[in-house]
Amino acid sequence: MIPLSLGEIAGIVGGVLHDGDADAVVDGPVEYDSRKVGPGGLFVAFAGAKVDAHEFAPKAMADGAVGVLGSRPVPGVPTIVVEDPRHALGLLARAMLDRLPGLTVVAITGSSGKTSTKDLIARLLAEHGPTVATAGSENNELGTPYTVLKAGEQTRFLVLEMGARGVGHLRYLCEIAPPDVSVVLNVGVAHIAEFGSVEGIAQAKGELVEALGPDGVAVLNADDERVRAMAARTTAPVVLVGEAPDAQVRATEVVALDRGRYGFTLNIPGAEPVPVRLGVSGRHSVGNALLAAAVASHAGVEPAAIAAGLGDLEGLSTRRMDVFDRADDVTVIDDSYNANPASMAAALHALVAVAGERRKIAVLGFMAELGEYERAGHEEVGRLAAQLGVDRLVAVSEQAAPILDGAAAVASWGGDSVLVTDQEAAVALLRTELLPRDVVLVKGSRYRTWDVADALRSEGVQK
Repeated sequence: MIPLSLGEIAGIVGGVLHDGDADAVVDGPVEYDSRKVGPGGLFVAFAGAKVDAHEFAPKAMADGAVGVLGSRPVPGVPTIVVEDPRHALGLLARAMLDRLPGLTVVAITGSSGKTSTKDLIARLLAEHGPTVATAGSENNELGTPYTVLKAGEQTRFLVLEMGARGVGHLRYLCEIAPPDVSVVLNVGVAHIAEFGSVEGIAQAKGELVEALGPDGVAVLNADDERVRAMAARTTAPVVLVGEAPDAQVRATEVVALDRGRYGFTLNIPGAEPVPVRLGVSGRHSVGNALLAAAVASHAGVEPAAIAAGLGDLEGLSTRRMDVFDRADDVTVIDDSYNANPASMAAALHALVAVAGERRKIAVLGFMAELGEYERAGHEEVGRLAAQLGVDRLVAVSEQAAPILDGAAAVASWGGDSVLVTDQEAAVALLRTELLPRDVVLVKGSRYRTWDVADALRSEGVQK
């Protein structure tokens, strides 16, 4: 971040400096994990229910921190005391962003695919100028200002994944980091328990385009009617993206390639169409890539460079469409980071595309935060798995059992299914059942489902 004195920071966040020199300058990273604090840094201490990070302030200082931002004084440690360190971090991030007028802020939201699309955008823009992007899916009221504070005077693009668990959340994040480009992927039922309805989700996601000024641009998925309708909620120019005939940035001639990857012709206004061969797997990656292409084109990247970049991108964020082969000829699709009905559907389609005529095994954990839609959402996933011809369906935990009910309701399904109690039981089952050339998908919400993928990786040395 831009160097600031402790006194300046205290003024920005409305805090009071205790036991410190107001002229001492913070010119290192801002960190809330004391293990990551380095020379010149600022340690942000949160007092949690189980751990009070203020206790780690002396260690942070020993490791080179200039001071601490916290909710209480720490004796002998320069501490800027505020009522709410999280809110203060947002104020500091906004003040820092205001000092970087040449920076383009790209914000991305959607019910599924945010992280993968954010990664695609960041990688394409990085070829065009210094880029800072959200790490993983640190997309909330802590992760957003934390990412903003990674930007500096040389940064040209700031790519922020923004998540929401209710109406008003994105509005707040956009107050911290007002977007120049807002990208909306889709509206689904992820986190519907918090929103109450799909309409509530659409209302919340649209806050991202409402935050744009007239000089900004809204990049909207033309293939999702709820997203397309958000065009009416902004005064900024709108770029429709997708496979719809009226999309301005459009994919035509979409074809399946090897290992679940796809190719298509990229059409951008004012440019000759260019062929794209994606480096990432999954039919849904076509839409993600189009959104990334639209953002890159808006930033001045030539279509040929966009196509080349999309073809070079493999293995973006961990546990997302990570396809690997084991020495025993078993192929594993590790998409275990998180799950909702839409991303489950995308993963199942990817399983079928990767496997072809090979045996298809889906190891599926439960999907969290679906509220009243929980049972119906799981049954929907099971029906789709059966309709797609998954050969072996493994549901992990009782909460995922409705997946099997959904599959059983498909009379034409010729596969079979089993319920296991936990991840360890799933691993034990696979050890006895896997055969050469099997293809295994592992996916579920963030409840250690990735333990299954990790076991499959470690027990079968990759080719």
